[in-house]
Amino acid sequence: MTMRAQVAGAPVSFGVFELTPEGADVIGPDEMAEVLQSTGYTGIDLGPVGYLGRDAALRDRLTRHGLELAGGWIDLPFSDDAAFEAALGRLDDALDVQSAVVPPQAGTTPALPPRPTLADSGDDRRRAHPGGGAGLELDTRGWDALERNVAHAVSVVRARGLEPTFHHHACTYVETPPEIDEFLARTDVGLTFDTGHLLLGGGDPLTAWNRWRSRIDHLHLKDVRVDRMREVTSAGGGMVEVWSGGVFVPLGEGDLDIVALMDAVASSDYAGWVVVEQDVMPGPGHDRASFTRDHTVNREVLRRWL
Repeated sequence: MTMRAQVAGAPVSFGVFELTPEGADVIGPDEMAEVLQSTGYTGIDLGPVGYLGRDAALRDRLTRHGLELAGGWIDLPFSDDAAFEAALGRLDDALDVQSAVVPPQAGTTPALPPRPTLADSGDDRRRAHPGGGAGLELDTRGWDALERNVAHAVSVVRARGLEPTFHHHACTYVETPPEIDEFLARTDVGLTFDTGHLLLGGGDPLTAWNRWRSRIDHLHLKDVRVDRMREVTSAGGGMVEVWSGGVFVPLGEGDLDIVALMDAVASSDYAGWVVVEQDVMPGPGHDRASFTRDHTVNREVLRRWL
């Protein structure tokens, strides 16, 4: 069963994201793009704003490597009015970069437009407790603020000619299945469905896909070892320890039933981006050859459907 969706990679799979330690020896953008192009991906997520370049430099890099921009991460403190207002400059900056590839260069048509990927920032309390739990949820006032500020951010993105999507994410206030249900009931924005973060939040990806399919417009596909995640969190580890603790693994090596899920995705006629993520926190002596190996494995797993 084949799909009309497109497959993208993500800088976070190479250890490049907003929490990469300063001074870490990370892969360069052209080397990353070459790995994705050579292993059969047609898109790439933005990663940290500016990493892939801006304006003409970004467009040139994408064109040279035959890649489209799938979207880009924008986390904001949605449940805190004052902090949200202060962070709106980050939203504008990210949208400046993403809108620079729309319309496409030289009259070409992108496979799919980039999807600005909104997410809650969480806070220190949630970041210390991956998976959430009793006493960690927003109260009514917090939900009302989140609803109000998400609506504002969505309107800003749409005014720039792009359609946003919202990512439920570990260690934020939209993480567990009940929190995602509450979010969907309060908003009209589409949902970025992340298989790995759903497992971290205590959900079942196949059940959740069928439940939320009408709102899902972006897919982040990752596999996790739930037993390893539980070891990290039971020892008091937070999200940084999860990222650096070998929780995220190549497709088929964790607890995600990739065949059942992708069969469901394909049968639902999903036609958006499938962004393959295997979150890595870079450390000393990281084997860069593993990037090519893992991306090859992940892409080959998906050839049954894409």
